[in-house]
Amino acid sequence: MRDNWIAPVSLAAGLSFAVCQYFIFVYAPVEQTMGIVQKIFYFHLPLAWWALISFAVVFVASIMYLRKRDWFWDNLAGAAAELGVLFSGLALATGMVWGKHSWGVWWTWDPRLTTTLIMWFVYAGYLILRSMALSRERRAVVCAVLGIAAFVDVPLVFLSARLWRSIHPAVFASKEGGLEPEMKLTVILCVLSFGLIWLAMCAVRTRQAALTDRLDTIAAHGEA
Repeated sequence: MRDNWIAPVSLAAGLSFAVCQYFIFVYAPVEQTMGIVQKIFYFHLPLAWWALISFAVVFVASIMYLRKRDWFWDNLAGAAAELGVLFSGLALATGMVWGKHSWGVWWTWDPRLTTTLIMWFVYAGYLILRSMALSRERRAVVCAVLGIAAFVDVPLVFLSARLWRSIHPAVFASKEGGLEPEMKLTVILCVLSFGLIWLAMCAVRTRQAALTDRLDTIAAHGEA
């Protein structure tokens, strides 16, 4: 697959992230109740959304690998899982800062937080499995099965604040919303910017995995 688009996308990601800092800290008004701490929302929400998208990509790529037995799909699933664990971990960390200021505690066993933590552990285990010393094909099959099964928790994370009594706000599901137009525009730009960052990082990691496969193949032929 041609990968000459990765550099322009990476540049666009960097530029858009810089522009977002202006919108976050200058354009968007300071929220009256939480003050400057509310600004963490512009990082927390995109991280959480792109973590969920990452795990959806793992789900689709795992299915495609089992159907096609093409290393590309296995490499893509691995790259997306890495980003999902990274982004969901950062979402949990930023959420804890938000919770301490808003609810007075760093952590509470709220349905949204609990299902997110479970999701993080499941996909962290998926990454540990990928690092185990199994044969390349056996590891890819086992990880693909786990990548499909693990997705069960992802819709629960998304719907948890709506299905159960949760203190976690469902920002865009609320009719009142609570977001000023400037805030809504800023968070949309941040979601798009994090999307570019996600795309560039996922492409680079998938490409690195493909190069590793090629080197392993060359080494195996050299030893034969």
